[in-house]
Amino acid sequence: MGEFTSFCKRIVSTTIPVQPGKKIQLSSLDLLMENQHLKMVIYYKTPKLGLPIGELTTKFRILLAEVLSYFPTITGRFVKNDEDNWMIKCNDAGVRMVEAIAKGSVESWLENVDEEKEKKLIHWEDWYHIPYYWATFYIMVTEFEEGGMAIGLSCSHLLADPFSATLLVKAWADRVLRGNIFIPPFFHPLPKIKLGLQKAHNQPNEHLINHYKSLIEGPSPSKAHHSKTVALLFTDHMVQACMDLTDLNGLNNGSDPSPFAVLVGLLWVCISRVKGETNGLVDMSMGLDVRKVLELDQGYFGNCMIYTKVNGDDIGGDDQQLATQVIGEAIRKVNKEGIIDLIEWLDHYNNFSPISSLDKGSLVFLNLETVDPYSAVFVEGYEPFKISYYNESAILNKGKVLVLPSHPSEGKLSRLAIVTLPHNEAIELCEDKLLASFSPKIIMGAK
Repeated sequence: MGEFTSFCKRIVSTTIPVQPGKKIQLSSLDLLMENQHLKMVIYYKTPKLGLPIGELTTKFRILLAEVLSYFPTITGRFVKNDEDNWMIKCNDAGVRMVEAIAKGSVESWLENVDEEKEKKLIHWEDWYHIPYYWATFYIMVTEFEEGGMAIGLSCSHLLADPFSATLLVKAWADRVLRGNIFIPPFFHPLPKIKLGLQKAHNQPNEHLINHYKSLIEGPSPSKAHHSKTVALLFTDHMVQACMDLTDLNGLNNGSDPSPFAVLVGLLWVCISRVKGETNGLVDMSMGLDVRKVLELDQGYFGNCMIYTKVNGDDIGGDDQQLATQVIGEAIRKVNKEGIIDLIEWLDHYNNFSPISSLDKGSLVFLNLETVDPYSAVFVEGYEPFKISYYNESAILNKGKVLVLPSHPSEGKLSRLAIVTLPHNEAIELCEDKLLASFSPKIIMGAK
């Protein structure tokens, strides 16, 4: 087993049976994500006082069964409804849990980690051809013989975006540590246009609709070359330097750009350079969590990320300031009215096909700044200190960048950028002079 000395797979079912015959319909935003899946891993540091190997995992498994009673979608299985769309039959089939023991300590594991090694901590089984027997969620708990722990989670993107997946881990941790779930999940439908507004609101916002129409109806991109993932750590000081640079000419109209906007501006320019773009920047698509914009409860469970297209034709190849300004303007255009227009359009679009890729000729940036994995503390002394997220599909053409919060010790503005590009481009990005001028620390995938 290589780095592992023990490996055990189980099924964990809820302690409270679900109502017989219960089914949960998926939203239009869920159904679009059929061809994508999520993976994440949270690393926990070696505690001062070690615990016997296996003790934590057993406790976690017992309490996970209690937590699952709050999450009926993840213990069910996929079936088709009368419209031939996926839905969840809540049959208490449970989640797959893998319990593993690895050699060394968690710190030694991370000394020379890359994407391939990291994904050994995340269990995934592609049984999509027999969906009724396919677990929608997999959880892997790895205890290290010399201290530390890792929790890996993988799931179909049909059921959850990164915020919902993190919500599950946080609920589980709260139950183990404090005995209560502080943010319970909610499974209500996405908002619709109110009846009183329908007459005045007869001209839909076309910006988002046109982008999704091109994603659904456009040709599937060809399969990408071998990709590579690198993780870049930007400290508080580095991000502040980016913010100061973008505001030198007053392009932000007196408002400070967000850490996400300035880092995307920097990486958009740098990645376009390594791709050899000479006429502007490569087009890109931004994925934004819109729970707050839609005034949804923070426990909303499902897909609630919206993708918006940003053209790079009119931006000079080295104009980081203008790139950041354009990003900020694109984010502000994603408003509640436009999102609801998009949802209603998707709801009435007859039998749309799931998106083969969120790429379709664009570089994808996901804003995951508000995910909160570092508060998922299971046991005092076992604190999260490193995270990784992967948003995957079978096709990756231009590339994908996930912007996450880094550990709070790095400062309020600090961010982690997980960048997946064709292999040679990822290597060139790490050597780019503009990127190097901000001194990000390459914490994974440098070689």
